[in-house]
Amino acid sequence: MAELPNYKLKIFNDPVYGFINVPDASVFDIIETHYFQRLRNIKQLGLSHLVYPGALHTRFHHAMGAMYLMGQAIEILRFKGHEISDTEALAVNQAILLHDIGHGPFSHALESALVETLDHEALTLMFMQKLHDDLPYSLQDAIRIFQGTHPKKFLHQLVSGQLDMDRLDYLNRDSFFTGVSEGVISWDRIIKMLNISGDHLVIDEKGIYSIEKFIIARRLMYWQVYLHKTVISAENMLINTLKRAKMLALAGVELFATPPLKRFLYNRYEKAAFDSDSTLLEDFSLLDDHDIFSAIKTWTRHTDPILAFLCKGLVRRNLFRIKLQKKPFREEEIQEVSEMVRKQFQISSKEDARFLISNGTTKNHAYDPGTGNIFILSRDGTLTDIAKASDQLNINALSHPVEKYFLCYPKDLG
Repeated sequence: MAELPNYKLKIFNDPVYGFINVPDASVFDIIETHYFQRLRNIKQLGLSHLVYPGALHTRFHHAMGAMYLMGQAIEILRFKGHEISDTEALAVNQAILLHDIGHGPFSHALESALVETLDHEALTLMFMQKLHDDLPYSLQDAIRIFQGTHPKKFLHQLVSGQLDMDRLDYLNRDSFFTGVSEGVISWDRIIKMLNISGDHLVIDEKGIYSIEKFIIARRLMYWQVYLHKTVISAENMLINTLKRAKMLALAGVELFATPPLKRFLYNRYEKAAFDSDSTLLEDFSLLDDHDIFSAIKTWTRHTDPILAFLCKGLVRRNLFRIKLQKKPFREEEIQEVSEMVRKQFQISSKEDARFLISNGTTKNHAYDPGTGNIFILSRDGTLTDIAKASDQLNINALSHPVEKYFLCYPKDLG
């Protein structure tokens, strides 16, 4: 890594880890771009602050924290004798720093509400390529690591895997800011137990209990925070609000919106459009939580009663009632709620009523052995999947997905 000039020798004071150093001039310059600074205005946990008031941390915090953990991991792996060049260390730091740069407003909540068939990972790749073109540094190795095409596969696993620095940071950080102590993990011990076997990231057998706690903490955080029923209700209201606004916009109805938001409301864009029109990515980079909520506050007075009702509910935290259960809701029950909505809000169209009702499923894997198993490395060199190696807790049971069904609708029905 190149020596940093004095004006780039920055230190960030992180509330979770303490002081975080900028490791390279390219990292400093990436952080300075408006593409990365935008992450300061996108909440890490979407609307979770409506349940946990402290959950106001941002994607910027998370990216910086994940980069810090990556530095710790590289140091440990080198200490254990694994060859990681300075070029590779820099590239994997760049990759983890940029791994979430493609997130839209309110993070996962509006994943496809503004841009159809294009997830945040595809947008992240576009931003990484844009930075590669704009900055006087090559980001090709970082892009290859992010995509999983780099010759050293364990570098990709450090960025995107079941034991990646992304997960270690968000579990630790989200539990810190929500105050949910069940999510606290031994991130420092887990990193010290990291190892490499056959180009795969593994855990030394001494770290098995820390991994058990990590998997349990992940399950608890999903159902207590990420998939909390009130959060599901609020995020579905937000999604329905944007869908209603887009439907009105495409029908020619006048809506207040910032210029970049207006562009995405009044047009339908898919990936091909981004490939052919570079201004789309630039406009997307101007969108953050402020654009959405400024519009929502203004729309509380819109003449469309459905849009106004949804927006007032979000602004005043008058959220939908939600039922959460392990079996699908009967179609008759959904239709009954729909009829009650139509009657109470004097809506003639079933399609319009659907904006005031949400139903679907939510699923969680605490540990998914089908996508990058966590292997325990014994002293004799053998590898055992954590689900089989664990003897204290039934991790095997946690490897099966838990699926729940939800139904949301206004509280003041009949």
